[in-house]
Amino acid sequence: MGSILALDQGTTSSRAIVFDDQGVARGTAQREFRQVFPQAGWVEHDPEEIWKTTRVVASEAMRAAGMTAGDIAGIGITNQRETTVVWNRKTGEPIANAIVWQDRRTADFCDELKTRGLAQRVQQVTGLVIDAYFSASKVRWLLEHVKGAREQAQRGELAFGTIDSWLVWKLTEGRVHVTDVSNASRTMLMNLESGQWDAEMLGLFGVPSAMLPEIRSSSEVYGETRVLGRTIPIAGIAGDQQAALFGQTCFREGLAKNTYGTGCFMLMQVGDKPRASRHQLLSTVAWRQGKKTEYALEGSVFIGGAVVQWLRDGLGIIKSAEEIEKLAASVPDSGGVYLVPAFAGLGAPHWDPYARGTIMGITRGTTAGHLARAALEAIAFQVADVLKVMQEDSGVMIRELRVDGGAARNDLLMQFQADLLGVPVVRPRVTETTALGAAYLAGLAVGVWKNRVDLEGHWKVDRVFHPIMKKDEAAERQKWWEKALARAREWQK
Repeated sequence: MGSILALDQGTTSSRAIVFDDQGVARGTAQREFRQVFPQAGWVEHDPEEIWKTTRVVASEAMRAAGMTAGDIAGIGITNQRETTVVWNRKTGEPIANAIVWQDRRTADFCDELKTRGLAQRVQQVTGLVIDAYFSASKVRWLLEHVKGAREQAQRGELAFGTIDSWLVWKLTEGRVHVTDVSNASRTMLMNLESGQWDAEMLGLFGVPSAMLPEIRSSSEVYGETRVLGRTIPIAGIAGDQQAALFGQTCFREGLAKNTYGTGCFMLMQVGDKPRASRHQLLSTVAWRQGKKTEYALEGSVFIGGAVVQWLRDGLGIIKSAEEIEKLAASVPDSGGVYLVPAFAGLGAPHWDPYARGTIMGITRGTTAGHLARAALEAIAFQVADVLKVMQEDSGVMIRELRVDGGAARNDLLMQFQADLLGVPVVRPRVTETTALGAAYLAGLAVGVWKNRVDLEGHWKVDRVFHPIMKKDEAAERQKWWEKALARAREWQK
């Protein structure tokens, strides 16, 4: 039947996984790349480094699987979303570093749009809340601040893309400039209903249409690559969180998943019509397969696993991310310490770019263990905040939450999450569901799998975490979290 090579280009690393026709990972490779912080609140990546690491891990994963390019039936791509690249069509060279989704440099411009009373209109057209998080204001910034860029863009000499577009361009050696509808729906430039670029939004953000990639479905052959040794079709693209939703086989309305990565991202499948949010959640495309587009509600937590990286790299209280569970388990609870990791503002449902990180409740008795536990608990509190409003918006009370991503392997965190939510947290055997979703989308397009029923048969449970904390205790903990959250709000305003 053939295997699928999934390229999972994330915020801190590029990964490649080869999946066989049973959805089993046969070979994996990963390379971290540099995070560039030119000034406070700015985050950049070198697009060429992203491409080089992606190419290296693709070859390494095939070698690890004992395969060559001839064994690969198709390539699926999943990527950090909203991160914005602009490059020269002729030379293929980026005009500047990529501006990463976490970057806050355009927050003032976004505030200006809100002051002009445009928030409701933008949300109505795009499904998104006006925020520096999305690509539109980032493209505008590059065109305004890179010398000669706007004139070049108007002459059709520049290409814009999210990371999926950049990788497809490089893989096809500049022959194909596309994106899929899930990534396009995160730019704030796409009309959510029509699935096409929106002239009104392009005008609002000053983005010439000549820069834009063609919007395609999430599962089809877009082109072929020859750079890995043999000709391989590129057959699936989805933004990382939509790919994870697909990899978790959330094919029915009301199924939800949460990915614990650098940030945390919860998506609920809401069917074939967009669902407007009353709580500033995002209405987004889940995927398009064939002619059918399906939608999701999404809540984004900016700092999830990144708080663990901060404990490792910023404070030095752990040497590796894996150590945090043992350190957190060295104390029975957080000792009244609450950590709000608003390092880049707060995402859903608060959308406060001026919030900043806060640690409350420290006493002389506070230890590294208490800080570690408070950091893990902060991830779970933020996820609980999102799920509460998602259920209100959708009218669906979830019966379980499917989880994935690196931190989903942390048993202490998963148990606390189940306790806060009051519903089972289900961890599948394959927690790399982002890459798996990209593989599934590509495999459906090239015939490795026949249909979604095939895929549901591959989804297997590793462990179910049932709530064990008393409800009144969980409510009390939530109350203290809200108190800490209030202290962190609007810190820089």
